[in-house]
Amino acid sequence: MTLRVGTRGSALALAQTRALLADVPDVELVTVTSHGDRSTASLASLGGTGVFVTALRDALLAGDVDAVVHSCKDLPTAPHEEVELLALPARADARDVLVGAGGARLADLPVGARVGTGSPRRRAQLLRARPDLDVADIRGNVDTRLRRVQDPGTPEERLDAVVLAAAGLDRLGRLGEASELLDLVAWPTAPAQGALAVEVRRDAPPAVRDAVAALDDPATRRAATAERIVLRLLEAGCAAPLGVSVTGGELVAEAYALDGARAVRATAPLGAAGAGNAPAADGVAVGEADPESVARDVVAALLRDGAAGLLS
Repeated sequence: MTLRVGTRGSALALAQTRALLADVPDVELVTVTSHGDRSTASLASLGGTGVFVTALRDALLAGDVDAVVHSCKDLPTAPHEEVELLALPARADARDVLVGAGGARLADLPVGARVGTGSPRRRAQLLRARPDLDVADIRGNVDTRLRRVQDPGTPEERLDAVVLAAAGLDRLGRLGEASELLDLVAWPTAPAQGALAVEVRRDAPPAVRDAVAALDDPATRRAATAERIVLRLLEAGCAAPLGVSVTGGELVAEAYALDGARAVRATAPLGAAGAGNAPAADGVAVGEADPESVARDVVAALLRDGAAGLLS
């Protein structure tokens, strides 16, 4: 059987899908163009979460492909009636990175430095750390963004730095260009950042299900699930200034005012699966907390401290 796998056609999407499927025999990649790939508008104006997902799911449901690969942070949190999230493969680095001109770190940037990002969360985090910055809304692939720092076409396009996902740079072999890796405790990222998601039709044949299920990583599924539940319970999307990350066995969530002037933060221990953790009857290892319960505790703390007003 040849497994037909749908993916976006960007250099990053192709690189991460090829790496994921490197050890899977008889694979055919099928590129699919989404509305998010065609438009140059900001992600927030396009509707945020799901803008890169619909075309891939349409190809899956039409039978053009057997499975589709997404960046998990692009997926809506609501389940789909006909599509199943069958595999969350081992996660790459979930951190954000700063790429600064001349190797500058965030603290080194001059007053009024122009920093590019298309993410409201990153905008808020940048302004919270450095209220003096000029944060510019940008779109484009990784090469386009890096070029504006390293070799801009005109002075108007010049950026002093950009903030990107470490996983994307690494998958393109360009992580060495990062000036600074931003710590997840102080700088939580998008829920499920660094993770991929592989979906199949709910009525997929056993051979397809077996091939895809073999890619699943339980530790990644556990962490990404907790992060995505926070996003779902807050009814927020990728346009919301919200960071949620699991790091050091703890779920960390922070909501921001868009101008960075205020933030609300909550944390709770999640635990991490390990060889010494024996599974209990409910499938949760001894010493671990249930991801849904932990996420609900974090959301309750955020709402108690006023996060709804920041995310609305």
